[in-house]
Amino acid sequence: MEVYIKRNQGKDGENLIEKVVYVNRVSKVVKGGRRFGTAALVVVGNGKGKVGFGNGKAKEFPESIRKATDKARKNMKYFPLKKNRTFLYDVEGTHGAGKVLLRSAPPGTGIIAGGPIRSVFEALGVQDVVAKSIGTTNPHNMVRATFDALRQLDDIKKIAERRGKKVTDLYFKKKPNEEKNNKQ
Repeated sequence: MEVYIKRNQGKDGENLIEKVVYVNRVSKVVKGGRRFGTAALVVVGNGKGKVGFGNGKAKEFPESIRKATDKARKNMKYFPLKKNRTFLYDVEGTHGAGKVLLRSAPPGTGIIAGGPIRSVFEALGVQDVVAKSIGTTNPHNMVRATFDALRQLDDIKKIAERRGKKVTDLYFKKKPNEEKNNKQ
């Protein structure tokens, strides 16, 4: 399976990364013979934390890819990233028989993920991540499980607000001497 990559300008003038994750030729048997159709799964992102996916069906490949791309652009959502390179914490997503584990990674690790999951991260703009797919190898279910995991991510500001702390308290650990001085 070959992945096609295109960079297009969105409505806002931002560069969009379009990746065709999966294309499939399907047929329907009718009285006169077989009718052929195509299906495509596309991931679109801006490389800065915004990504969406869509699938399209048509008689020809270019038309199904165009339909899938249009749906993906409409479904784009923002997902919070830590320093625009990885996730704040580890998450797990499921869809059907597929399960995806996403782990944040230190700088320089790169994208350690296979197949459709890798396409999502490249379009999202994640640079350092380790991902593991368990269960299904169906591209549709893997992409949906990845988006399920991404939906579970919260912004650092919301986490700090929930815990009643400042954002800087979550980033920096206090040294043991500072904790003793603060108690007195």
